[in-house]
Amino acid sequence: MEQVLTLVVRVEKNARPSQTDALETAARAVLAILADERSYGEGEWADAMTAWQDHRIRKIAKRARGIEWRRAEALPGITVTGHGTGGEAPAEVRVFPPSGVEDVPVELFKLQVSGTDFEDTAELPAVAAGVPVLWINPALEMSSGKAMAQCGHAAQLAWWALPDSARKEWQAADFTLAVRTATPAQWTDLLATNLPVVQDAGFTEIAPGSKTVIADHPQLTR
Repeated sequence: MEQVLTLVVRVEKNARPSQTDALETAARAVLAILADERSYGEGEWADAMTAWQDHRIRKIAKRARGIEWRRAEALPGITVTGHGTGGEAPAEVRVFPPSGVEDVPVELFKLQVSGTDFEDTAELPAVAAGVPVLWINPALEMSSGKAMAQCGHAAQLAWWALPDSARKEWQAADFTLAVRTATPAQWTDLLATNLPVVQDAGFTEIAPGSKTVIADHPQLTR
């Protein structure tokens, strides 16, 4: 049975996160569940995580507010909080252990995918030296929810490619990372490297085979 990992972003009526903060927080949430001790060995989520990672790493991002968010928070999972940019509320994203696409908890199944379109209202700061960057393809148009899932994919590919020592360092740094849209010239240069690149299956929004995000971690060989 196909497995799916669900991400839920909190979107209150008067408290919407910025685009980049939502994308970065979603990516950090995926890393958080990958690194969590419940996700491997004898952990309670280990079987579900293994079944999911042995197949296509499908993810879906939904939104919740009010009672919907509180119901989602009551389910097993991990909530990751962003940093807020441009005066917007810090993003809150909760990630849940994978389940079969037909077995998603009803509290999550009912949530909407639409309505997750955010924007950056302030200029983004320069990325500090040594910070991993998830570079988005400038030629694609994706909803915020779609981009959240794609950034989660990229972070996961980077995690898989890193040695254990680098994973531990990243976890100790609270999975610090940045998400930026590449310029066309940057994207061309990135495609010529050996960095992990997400190639979408094309089920929603974009064409099959589209390269969506490239993960540039300082400890990965270009």
